[in-house]
Amino acid sequence: MDFQRTFTNTPWEATVGYCRALRAGNHIYVTGTAPVNDDGSTHAPGDPYAQTKRCLEIVQRALADLGAGVENVVRTRMYVTDIDSFEDFGRAHREVFEYHPPCTTMVEVSALVEPDMLIEVEVDAVVGA
Repeated sequence: MDFQRTFTNTPWEATVGYCRALRAGNHIYVTGTAPVNDDGSTHAPGDPYAQTKRCLEIVQRALADLGAGVENVVRTRMYVTDIDSFEDFGRAHREVFEYHPPCTTMVEVSALVEPDMLIEVEVDAVVGA
């Protein structure tokens, strides 16, 4: 089986040793994606909606690099530091997946890699037959 990988070159990819997404046959796995700006800073500190949108923008780029789109997503996992903001996280998720809703999970965690990050998103997708 052939594997294709895509990277975003965040510092954590090299430090920890992972890729942003991996395509194995017709399955794509997008690793936990945090709300990071291109310069490495946290996007929109304190704003759960904007941070979720940013995570999903990064996810969509990774999917596109591997020949997929949101219509191919079958499952998302949202790790959030404040479950009381679930409506804001959920609204951003719904806007992206409105016409192709995947299975999803939202779980509160005690912390993420940077203290001003409120969410990290994982995605699984299936393309072709």
